[in-house]
Amino acid sequence: MMVPIPIQAMRPLMPWLAPGGPKGRLSILIYHRVLPEPDPLLPGDPDATSFRWQMQVVSRLFHVLPLAEAVKRLQDGTLPPRAACITFDDGYADNHDVALTILRELGLPATFFVATGFLDGGMMFNDRIMETIRRMPTGEVDLGEMGLGTRRIDGLDERKALIKEIIQSVKYLELGEREEKVARLVAQCPQALPDDLMMTTAQVQALDAAGMEIGGHTHSHPILARLPDEEARGEIAKGKETLESMLGHRLRLFAYPNGKPGADYLPQHAAMVRECGFEAAVSTAWGVSTRETDPYQLARFTPWDDSPGRFGLRLVRNLFRPHCPNGASV
Repeated sequence: MMVPIPIQAMRPLMPWLAPGGPKGRLSILIYHRVLPEPDPLLPGDPDATSFRWQMQVVSRLFHVLPLAEAVKRLQDGTLPPRAACITFDDGYADNHDVALTILRELGLPATFFVATGFLDGGMMFNDRIMETIRRMPTGEVDLGEMGLGTRRIDGLDERKALIKEIIQSVKYLELGEREEKVARLVAQCPQALPDDLMMTTAQVQALDAAGMEIGGHTHSHPILARLPDEEARGEIAKGKETLESMLGHRLRLFAYPNGKPGADYLPQHAAMVRECGFEAAVSTAWGVSTRETDPYQLARFTPWDDSPGRFGLRLVRNLFRPHCPNGASV
């Protein structure tokens, strides 16, 4: 069990734990959503209040940089001490509506990795599952098409557990099969699903205009390791081309969907990202990146703690995990 340490006690340790220069260590945080209000079905996503104090802790402990700048300085050996970056995956509308306001209040840069296939009214498969189960009445639901039989929905805990089970059951299916199964589940929903969970084109452009970085995240957010190489390459390229046309400038950064090295993407996908013209890419492997880390497989992590002391301590503890995708020690 972690014992929280006051933030002011952590700060003097930071230059030692996260030095700059050739021995620099770069922390990169992952977020997906920042909710206007708490959502009991999304306990892992902060609401605006929680996100504000999290960003305050980050700004007190770290020197927050734009990701593209941080990656270049990491490779050049000129990274400042206590370097960190803030990133968001997928392209949720609350990134613009909620997170952007708080980031601008605190003067913090961030990078938003956008899956272009869901902009302007689309919805990712996991959200369609969650929003369907959220709206299902108490009683039995037929999940035979998913191999899960008939289940009964009663309270909140049952809904949360069922959402998790359904997502895991279809996550790694071939894309067409997954879409078919999810569509059949959605067809049982007695209410229409929302059409405003993801950003609009105008919101992505507004983030860019506000000085935030926009990065590629494929077009339809597939598990790249489950696709034939040409399809994977096409997904990476289409997302990049769509965003570049939308924004009028070149994209430099990429995030692998799901992001686990060896499971969700493979070495050939890192090569594809480089060949498509990206300068760096981020995974979801925990730890910090050093000059020895492949710039196309940078580490990221998500502190989930619900108090500033524990949150700050987890940020510090992550500094003890230098990341090399090939498993070598640093």
